[in-house]
Amino acid sequence: MMMNLQNLHSRAVRLTSLCFSASSAPLTLQDVASPHPKGIAKVVLKKGKTQLFKDGNPMVYSGAVDRIIGRPPPKTGDVVVVADGMEKCIGWGVYNSVSMFCVRLMQLEDEVSGDRSCAFNVEKLLEKRIEASVELRRNLGMPSVSTNAYRLINSEGDRLSGLVVDIFGDVAVIASSAAWVEKYKLEIESCTRKVYGVNHVIWRPSFEILKEEGLDVSELKDVQPSSRLERTKVVENGIAYAISLDGQKTGFYADQRENRCFISTISHGKRVLDLCCYSGGFSLNAAKGAALEVTGVDTSLPALELARENVGLNRLDPDKITFLRKDITEFMKDAVSRNETWDIVILDPPKLAPSRKVLKSAMGMYRNLNSLAMRVTKRGGLLMTCSCSGAMTQSGMFPRIIQGAASSAGRRATILRQAGAACDHPIDPAYPEGEYLSNVLLRVS
Repeated sequence: MMMNLQNLHSRAVRLTSLCFSASSAPLTLQDVASPHPKGIAKVVLKKGKTQLFKDGNPMVYSGAVDRIIGRPPPKTGDVVVVADGMEKCIGWGVYNSVSMFCVRLMQLEDEVSGDRSCAFNVEKLLEKRIEASVELRRNLGMPSVSTNAYRLINSEGDRLSGLVVDIFGDVAVIASSAAWVEKYKLEIESCTRKVYGVNHVIWRPSFEILKEEGLDVSELKDVQPSSRLERTKVVENGIAYAISLDGQKTGFYADQRENRCFISTISHGKRVLDLCCYSGGFSLNAAKGAALEVTGVDTSLPALELARENVGLNRLDPDKITFLRKDITEFMKDAVSRNETWDIVILDPPKLAPSRKVLKSAMGMYRNLNSLAMRVTKRGGLLMTCSCSGAMTQSGMFPRIIQGAASSAGRRATILRQAGAACDHPIDPAYPEGEYLSNVLLRVS
């Protein structure tokens, strides 16, 4: 094993030396890859399919590939060169023989010519990209005394497609949704442990997505630790939260941070209803904003237990904030039958459209939920409605669904504010599919 690693390292050194020999002119990826070393295949794109990827989209889908040059053919996790129809190199990435995304581009030609150190070197690239993400969050003020829960790596937004890292105090939760991420698990964990303040690292594979990546999910489950840190405490905008690291997603929704903070600024003296409240994020912010009373509704008992614990952590008046375990549809129907309304309603349902295939049916669910939410919003009151479904957000249909819901409810809705995920969830404009969260504030009359 040691000899194999030494051979691989020696080959990488020879490759880098070959690719970046001294020259008066900047070296291109073509110089690096031609003649490409034995074992590094070339994925050639179809004519007319190149510009999307030259512009920065990292997800090379199988339908864009014309042929693969190289023997033996590349295996999942192998580094490959990506070339246009004339076999001119445009970048390099990591190959997947099963996924609909057969290459995830890591670097483009101009990046290689500008920085020779990371060419064909995933480990080195990981170090540089994670260091860059740490610096970006530092420039955004994270972590701070008032906020130590934030996203460190946001997949394509941080140029590491398939990798998400959330920081919760001294805990880093790594969410894996790509085969290459699993292959470089040890290297990713090592880089994450170097982040200042991180003392614990938890690995959370997205099993359903990884199954589509061609991985044996049963094997992944077998290697997960049987015992690990299950809970921790964080602070966000000065509000303390106990969070379950076995909970939904990575355990906490840092993406709504700025929207939760906004709720605290408009809740003074208001009756607030928080639907799908999870561990109480919007509810706690409303209470901190001096709401007259707050009601949170969710079906998850563990989430509600956390929410009640968080009331105590923040020394809030338990008589002014109530959490109920109920289905939100039934709760709203009951409220409508009693003609009960609230000054501010927050509707933040789970992902109803996990893919474009189910978008049409999900539209009906979003319309029905929003129609009910408008009917329990006081006339002249405010409704903050959300969708965390990327398929919905990217379709551009959410405002139209809101209008349909208003018509169905016999209400008129006016959009006051539109927002997405917090600033520590960057989006690469070359990959707009990374945008998923819609948060819309409405006046309902």
